[in-house]
Amino acid sequence: QVQLVESGGGLVQAGGSLRLSCAASGSIFSINDMGWYRQAPGKQRELVATITSGGNTMYADSVKSRFTISRDNAKNTVYVQMNSLEPEDTAVYYCYMITGGLVYWGKGTLVTVSS
Repeated sequence: QVQLVESGGGLVQAGGSLRLSCAASGSIFSINDMGWYRQAPGKQRELVATITSGGNTMYADSVKSRFTISRDNAKNTVYVQMNSLEPEDTAVYYCYMITGGLVYWGKGTLVTVSS
């Protein structure tokens, strides 16, 4: 079993910053991609950012230049630094991890950006 636990969500004013973390535990061998999705109220879940095992990154257009994804392979942890937050960034943020050919998800952490 693999468990992912997110942390770092909360309430922040527009223009502020937050850093989300997602730590994986359990029967983990080699982790491939890690990343973040988000789901705003009434909207579909959308990709925010991904990072490969080699460190290559990809971002949604809406967060490019504002968000930075990183990972610590020794800690089986993925991060996303979110700067210049906007009310449109309000959502539940879910981390995911691909290992052993399977995708695992965290339960989500709520980010609320007030105007």
